[in-house]
Amino acid sequence: MQTRLEAPAEEPLFQEADVTVTAVERRFPARRRRAPVHALDSLSVEVAAGEVLALVGPSGCGKSTLLELIAGLQSPDAGSIAVGGAIDGADRLHACAYMPQRDGLLPWRSALDNAALALECAGSSRARARAAAAPLFERFGLSGFESATPAELSGGMRQRVAFVRTLLAGRPVLLLDEPFGALDSLTRGQMQEWLAGALASEPRTVVLVTHDVDEALLLADRVAIMSPRPGRVVGELRVDLPRPRPRRHTVTTPEFAALKEQALEALGQ
Repeated sequence: MQTRLEAPAEEPLFQEADVTVTAVERRFPARRRRAPVHALDSLSVEVAAGEVLALVGPSGCGKSTLLELIAGLQSPDAGSIAVGGAIDGADRLHACAYMPQRDGLLPWRSALDNAALALECAGSSRARARAAAAPLFERFGLSGFESATPAELSGGMRQRVAFVRTLLAGRPVLLLDEPFGALDSLTRGQMQEWLAGALASEPRTVVLVTHDVDEALLLADRVAIMSPRPGRVVGELRVDLPRPRPRRHTVTTPEFAALKEQALEALGQ
């Protein structure tokens, strides 16, 4: 008898979840030579179930802090956060899968074993976890690299493995923190198209942090513009273009150009 986590990837059994952030404040006290930091200021944003929201803003405006707050890894100093109606930090953590910029692959494990790690941590045996991960390797262009170590994979392939690991956690909300920020521009463009296709085949509620306006407009249903620190949402753009969006065609359309101009104007660029 299969457990929920061991169910075939073609029939995901997760429950959809929305995200609601209401008037959240986050401050960090002074530490040794570092002055106190007011990271977030009365920030409010909502993400509908199944929606992809991109957060764009200057460095240090609190984007990564917001992801950690949503995931329950930090607690707000004021305001409230709900994920699928759950407001307790432990419950939010159970509903969210967090993917940082660095892939975090373990160098001594194969690509397949790295991807299966999320299921092992949830209690599956290694054999069952590997069996659940294997179909996603074929679906996401990793077939033939199951036994490769991270050192034998390109940067883009490492990120794919990390994304498969994130999906296998089985959480309804994905929190993606600059997932392609460390890649070169060519690979980054390829990975943006790949992620668009992956989210079409494995829908989730997604909050994506990025510095790249093009990336935000290519991947998201809606883009939230954040102010310099202390961060708050100062503008939103709805991207009324069907997903997934072929990069080469999309970036040359007048609609995309107009949205990009609006985003850059909101960012003060």
